[in-house]
Amino acid sequence: FYSKEGGDSDNEAMIGGEKKEKAKDERAITLMLRYKSTYARVLDANRKFLQAASKYHDLSTAYLHTDAVDLDDLLNMLGRAITCAILAPSSAQRQRMLGLVYKDERLTQLDALPEFQSHSTLLTAMYKNRLVQKKELERFESSLAPHQKAIMADGLTIVERGVLEHNMVAVSHLYSSIYFDQLGQLLGVVDGEKAEKVAAKMISDGSLRGEIDEVEGLL
Repeated sequence: FYSKEGGDSDNEAMIGGEKKEKAKDERAITLMLRYKSTYARVLDANRKFLQAASKYHDLSTAYLHTDAVDLDDLLNMLGRAITCAILAPSSAQRQRMLGLVYKDERLTQLDALPEFQSHSTLLTAMYKNRLVQKKELERFESSLAPHQKAIMADGLTIVERGVLEHNMVAVSHLYSSIYFDQLGQLLGVVDGEKAEKVAAKMISDGSLRGEIDEVEGLL
């Protein structure tokens, strides 16, 4: 009888210890997620969108195959990653980030979330270097937080500039040369003069390959 009672006590102690360890692990995960989420939001608020996109995406996949975090919370982080990737300035690193989130198998699930309904369509257009239409831009912009709608020194919002730079690259795949007035019409959000300024900046920083003929108004 004594031996049996002792065995039961050992089992209970073991189970109790496992429960305590599990609770401890869950608290550690919660604290770590809270810290990483806060850091990603700080990067986002400071408009360091490429870095924020990377952190949000890491969070969206970190505990994907466990029950430690609600799947809806992970999906929300994926949506935030896409938002920031779209808002990030044009670069090779941004294109890689767009590819990373585009290939995420949960992408279409975002269509069921009101705040991210426009994301999969816009992301697909950007990743595949298609021209983004003005109505697609407006739908996406309506989902943004106030700090993501800031108007820059050139009079464009952050997302307008991001889409403009994307469309500039997309047009370069369609035309070997184009007049700036025609380019402005294609881009949708600027006139020919502003299109020329944006093109000049992109050429100077290496994000667009081309030359400008100022006399002819030709890119």
